[in-house]
Amino acid sequence: MNRLLLRLMLVLLGLSAGAISASAQNPDTAATADHTAPSYDMKAQSLADLQIVQKKFVDLANAVPADKLTWRPSADSRSFAEVFLHVAGERYQILALGGATPPAGFDGKTYEKSTTDKAKIVDELNRTWEFAQKTINGMSNADFAKLLPKLGPQANAGDVVYILVADAHEHLGQVVAYARENGIVPPWTVEAQKKAAEKKAEQK
Repeated sequence: MNRLLLRLMLVLLGLSAGAISASAQNPDTAATADHTAPSYDMKAQSLADLQIVQKKFVDLANAVPADKLTWRPSADSRSFAEVFLHVAGERYQILALGGATPPAGFDGKTYEKSTTDKAKIVDELNRTWEFAQKTINGMSNADFAKLLPKLGPQANAGDVVYILVADAHEHLGQVVAYARENGIVPPWTVEAQKKAAEKKAEQK
């Protein structure tokens, strides 16, 4: 958890420093700032994005043969099972930075090595996704704008949600690479290929 917090703080501090630097270089920033309404609702967009990624994690976890869940590309890398559980656990840990409370008994230090059973891994992905949905749905627009000085001068709760989305995509790419290395085609790719083949057949 300390390593995760440090990484997040460095990212947010970097973003804040960049914004301050840009403002200093352009004294007219305040006068020319864009005051139009946001083009999208971050709450709805983040939930929609995370929902898509969640389905892909679950579909891919189900597609990985049970005997491959302990496969890892190198000794110092996470296994399939560990990546899936790492993703699930980070939903508790990252959202905790914004004030959410993980369930009693959750231990971030041991969680990702807690099981290699496929059914349990999928259950944890679903359980933590429910936690993430409930947490984000429970946030108001004011909550998204709430400043979190412990994470950086300009950091807010919306940044925490953004980090959760970005992190999920990072690890989805990781497990897709794992799958390809083991000759496993992601289920959504299989479905797309099937539809493309059916469409091509209809055009003949």
